[in-house]
Amino acid sequence: MGDEAQAPAAAARDLGRRAPLLRSPFFWVAVLYFTEGFPLGAFYELFPVYFRQQGVDLKSIGALSLLGLAWTLKFLWAPALDHYRHHRRWMAAADLGMGLVMLAFAWQAGLPVWVWGAIAVFAVLSATNDIAIDGYTIEMLRRDEMGRGNGLRIGFYRVGMLSSGVVLMASDVLGWSGAFVVAAVLFTLCAAASLAAPRERRRERPPGPTLGSELRAVAHQPFALAALLALALATLWLVDGALRWSANWPGFWPVVGGFAAAALAAALWMRSRTPGDGPPLTRGSPPGGQRSVGAHAAGDGPPLAGGSPLVGQRSVGAHAPGDGPHQDGGSPLGGQRSVGAHTPRDAAEALARGPMFGALMELLRRPGILPVLVFVLTFKLADASMGFMVKPFWVDAGFSATEIGLVSVNIGLGLSIAGGLLGGWYCDRVGIFRALWVLGLAQAASNLGYALAAWLIPLHGVPDMDHRTLLYAASALESFTGGLGTAAFLAFLMAIVNREHSAAEYALLSSVFAASRSVAGWAGGLGAQAWGYGPYFLLTFFLAFPAYLLLPWVQRMLERNDGAS
Repeated sequence: MGDEAQAPAAAARDLGRRAPLLRSPFFWVAVLYFTEGFPLGAFYELFPVYFRQQGVDLKSIGALSLLGLAWTLKFLWAPALDHYRHHRRWMAAADLGMGLVMLAFAWQAGLPVWVWGAIAVFAVLSATNDIAIDGYTIEMLRRDEMGRGNGLRIGFYRVGMLSSGVVLMASDVLGWSGAFVVAAVLFTLCAAASLAAPRERRRERPPGPTLGSELRAVAHQPFALAALLALALATLWLVDGALRWSANWPGFWPVVGGFAAAALAAALWMRSRTPGDGPPLTRGSPPGGQRSVGAHAAGDGPPLAGGSPLVGQRSVGAHAPGDGPHQDGGSPLGGQRSVGAHTPRDAAEALARGPMFGALMELLRRPGILPVLVFVLTFKLADASMGFMVKPFWVDAGFSATEIGLVSVNIGLGLSIAGGLLGGWYCDRVGIFRALWVLGLAQAASNLGYALAAWLIPLHGVPDMDHRTLLYAASALESFTGGLGTAAFLAFLMAIVNREHSAAEYALLSSVFAASRSVAGWAGGLGAQAWGYGPYFLLTFFLAFPAYLLLPWVQRMLERNDGAS
């Protein structure tokens, strides 16, 4: 990182000379990741208990997790936040917005329809807050501070999640309206802390294609547009399962499908009207320099059919940045073609270097990335499939909100922090690859403890001491081993991220991981209601093993990154 990227760290150290408490940038890592963890804790720990106590059925509670798709899709707007910067303002605005949602819950009794939309807004704001904090922290820490910073990050993120248990316990004393007011106050404090963090220094934007030229490139690439439309339709279908838009508007899906088909048909028509030509990217010039067809430079990635790489093509007579002014007069310095039309490869370059899809394209060009992405999606599938049904099981087994908040949330998150610290030490001791499969097995085995508890503890009764001991032990085991598996998993994600695109690529990888949590939680509501808690929790144990089939690709990806570093 250059001097510009170190500005927040330098500002933090300068501020520390005047205020001893703020002496280290690690202080800001702790504070900011507390503010990142609290919203996630509210979403996954607070809302399920609230809805169950309001009499909402398990299927609807499971569907609530679909709104967590905001964390899955945050990579779509992560490059925009990185591009426009002002991370502290994004953090504060997101925290204040989430506080307003909590006040709306406190003001409105019952469960009106708008509550589902309010939770969707809450999830989007929380995901945006995550992006801003991750981007800010990457700039603040020096390379030799990232190990310690990541340890604090995991710990205080968990502490932020743990604080949602305090709000849950407050609901037994203050009622749900009072508990939501407490949450709103905490969000206001988080916003104030974000604004108090050291200010980023303005930096010059690197040259490259604009967002408009990138979108025009998508419009002239039917297959790229089809992939984006398929992703949008799949996401809309999942969200519609929770919000039931199509039930209230019978023509919803025909209109959406017609719009998608029209967009794809328009792209195909524009492509047919300009055979061999793509859209001009910047007033008739491609972004950067284009090499002659078939040329291949270091860093371009594997060539496509015919020996041409995906990006970085330059046609005969093209002009590269740094070559000096053209001699023919009138040609710009920055990579304009002297001869030749704008080919479809220009559009591919716009996608690879554009402000929105550039990091995604760079990641997808890596050898073996697709199996690795499937591994990221499925590694914690067993944990995610059971997680959203755990709190409803506690409620149905007769435990109070105070017990749930103390044991399952607060003590549980404390144990997960301890598991994360031990898991991080084990990763350094034996290596990331071995830690992944060893700690992953321990994580999956803990689901058997909840399966045993669900078989032995009767529902809708008053639990005796033996039942309490059994469920407390199952909760402790699940929390501790979850921390072990998370430590190995996060170490793996950090190891495969390209540091040149670390913020956007980390957002993409964490979004892929969040997809399993959201979709598995929705399916969990269906499974637990159809089969009962015991059989469903047993099934989740076996969902851990498909990821193990992909370990050879994971090992090769780690070895390639070790060789490149």
